[in-house]
Amino acid sequence: MPYRALACDYDATLATRGRVPGTVLEGLEEWRQSGRLLLLVTGRTLDDLRSVFPPLALFSRVVLENGGVVFHPETGHVDLLARMPPEQFVRRLRDRGIQPLTVGQVLVASKLPHDRTMGEAIRELGLELHLVLNRESVMALPSGVTKATGLEAALRQVRVPWEQVVGVGDAENDAAFLERCGRSIAVANAIPSLRESVDQVTRAPEGAGVVEVVRGLLSGAVAGFPKEMTP
Repeated sequence: MPYRALACDYDATLATRGRVPGTVLEGLEEWRQSGRLLLLVTGRTLDDLRSVFPPLALFSRVVLENGGVVFHPETGHVDLLARMPPEQFVRRLRDRGIQPLTVGQVLVASKLPHDRTMGEAIRELGLELHLVLNRESVMALPSGVTKATGLEAALRQVRVPWEQVVGVGDAENDAAFLERCGRSIAVANAIPSLRESVDQVTRAPEGAGVVEVVRGLLSGAVAGFPKEMTP
């Protein structure tokens, strides 16, 4: 079955130190010009993403806040897929000096080692939240919300089944959506546990690895990228 969509994580997958190089943008445009779809799947909030990556119109849908929000670049519409954690949770984290603290429309995020304090606040308040790690970042989300649930909502909207999606990521929170994709790929700089669980690992890291995938898919050679290619 042909692959109709490419779903990519942002940080350390498409982006290097938060920015997407021009050569990577060219690769994404090649994919889009072939008539296939691009989807972005990130833990960032919309405002934060726009501040570092304005050309969101490249994507048919942008899954934000680790699966809690779906953004429609063509219309500017935002779908909230869950409720934001209660204000008392945010207040408790602020009272305990958690910094940095990002409060999105669904997500509340900070950095390690604040996962312990965030977990304690969840238990003390009896909240139905779970913590998700993304390298040094820690995110509190409503129970059941993952990148997979967010991407599933986006795929229903664009009418593409999971088996026709190639997913690319680098970290713990990407595993949830990669395991659902028709083909799962980790960039060369991905964490070891993710590299071990996917179908393919790229030769190149970050955005260059995504371009490698795009060129391989467009040439029909993607099946020739075994895990043994990684350094």
